[in-house]
Amino acid sequence: MISRDPQLSVSSEEPLVSPTAMGRGLAALRIFFGFIFLANGVAKLTGDRNIEFGWYRGFLIVRNEARSILDFEANQRVEGGTPVPFVRNIVNDLILPNWDVFQWVVTWTEVGVGLLLVFGLATRLGAVMGLGMQLFLAALYFNSNRWMFEQPHEYVPLIILAIVATGRYWGLDGVLLRNNPKLARWPF
Repeated sequence: MISRDPQLSVSSEEPLVSPTAMGRGLAALRIFFGFIFLANGVAKLTGDRNIEFGWYRGFLIVRNEARSILDFEANQRVEGGTPVPFVRNIVNDLILPNWDVFQWVVTWTEVGVGLLLVFGLATRLGAVMGLGMQLFLAALYFNSNRWMFEQPHEYVPLIILAIVATGRYWGLDGVLLRNNPKLARWPF
């Protein structure tokens, strides 16, 4: 039954969700993902992997564990190594032999992406950087017989954050744009 109450009707000119509410919701998603990246980067910096908060106990992946995961997923999870084209070669020929450099590239990328997303500065650039990491991991895990949605829930939100200018809400991008409207383009 259709309601005739005028208070429930929405004109075709009014959005069903206010742009401000949508901006704030996406900003909250941005900040949440920023904390995830930042926490992982800080764990790699400090080597402290254990998280205890009240009854909650968990862990983050530190540098030596990241190396072990790369090696295992590329070479051991599937007999003969991952069949995904180029992934095994990138891991074995580039990343693992140069782990003394790549461990810091991974660490500082996570810290940098985390800071950009949390503070809302060049947020779309931060999201693209995080997206690159997540897509590489998705390719690494592609043939590992994991839960189907384990990786998409890590990269799909980053695709959205790379497209939508979420730093304009609760972020430094908005401050920069108010002071210099000429910056109203990607990555701000």
